[in-house]
Amino acid sequence: MKFLKALISKNINGKKVLFLFVLTNLVYSFMLAFSIPKVMAHSNGMKLLDMMPTGYNFEYVNSLFKLLGENGRELYLFLQIPADMFYPFLFGIGYCLLIAFFLNKINKLDSIFFYLCLVPLLAGMADYIENIGIIFMLNSYPAITNFSVEITNLFTIVKSVATTIYFFALIIVLVLFGIDFVKRKRA
Repeated sequence: MKFLKALISKNINGKKVLFLFVLTNLVYSFMLAFSIPKVMAHSNGMKLLDMMPTGYNFEYVNSLFKLLGENGRELYLFLQIPADMFYPFLFGIGYCLLIAFFLNKINKLDSIFFYLCLVPLLAGMADYIENIGIIFMLNSYPAITNFSVEITNLFTIVKSVATTIYFFALIIVLVLFGIDFVKRKRA
């Protein structure tokens, strides 16, 4: 853990954090504005598995993949998933460093709060496993199994919970940073 803490501390300069934040959100914007709508154009309004924070079941996956048809499944596999293979890495690293940057500003990086830096890394890892599961199911369709759906769904939910916890924690850290900033200005 010391190595990880040292690595994070070494990389929390403002320019690097800002660059990663912007790059992460550019990739996310590309997915939201282009790749996801392109795939969803074939889904008759059904959400893609990546976009279902509360999860899905075997019937949903079968219905979605059937509605997508061959063209939609190919777009999912060769357009959306490749974009979503960059995003978890950028999210994990970028948002880890973002919260570390603000924790450092309020002198809490060397406390128990350091573990908040690990939450986006967990979300990113879960997102990768989710993507691998989706790739497997897309390649297996129509012979997908309930087990593959359950495992992929589990990591979709882990990703969603970790992401929610992270953004809740980030808001609290930003509020603490704001309070600290105001106190220092008044002093």
